[in-house]
Amino acid sequence: MTRPFERFRPHPWHGLDPGPEPPWRVHAYVEITPFDLVKYEVDKPSGYLRVDRPQRTSALPPTLYGFIPRTYCGERVRALMPGTARGDGDPLDVCVVSERPIARAEVILGVRVVGGIPMRDGGEADDKIVAVLEGDLLWGGVRDVAELPRALLDRLRHYFTSYKSLPGEALRVELGPSYGAEHAARVVEAALADYAAEFGSGRVG
Repeated sequence: MTRPFERFRPHPWHGLDPGPEPPWRVHAYVEITPFDLVKYEVDKPSGYLRVDRPQRTSALPPTLYGFIPRTYCGERVRALMPGTARGDGDPLDVCVVSERPIARAEVILGVRVVGGIPMRDGGEADDKIVAVLEGDLLWGGVRDVAELPRALLDRLRHYFTSYKSLPGEALRVELGPSYGAEHAARVVEAALADYAAEFGSGRVG
């Protein structure tokens, strides 16, 4: 019996499945790797990666970086981050910890949500979910961000604090204290609900 397949390339934001057991086990679509000197971002109309900008400083993302398909940071995500005026209107960002280096983008990973970092960017809620690669021999058993090395979280926080600003410029973003798996799951659920409200529950396109 022929297995089902996609005849045409699905849009990574709207056409891919969010994961087998959201909000805990989800898919991550990778836009940037720790080896990229250029920031790539999915082009919303086409679904292809485009060059957003060269990295402004020598800081590189310490983990894989992308988003969870069929999520949207809207009103429900905003409500979980006091002091913000709106969600950022993008899919929910995710940082994926992996022992083995993954040096290419535009790949889909199965990941487990373990926590997150709340980021306010120009008054917008722009959460950074932290996840571990499923099946990873070193990190696959982690269930909460508190089990990850403090140095790794410090590197993530430093990257997101500085990646839009050059030395001497005013900081453009504000990061709150990291949160654990339970709150991260609520953020993912909110982003899934925001997506359904904005685009409908089915695939777009």
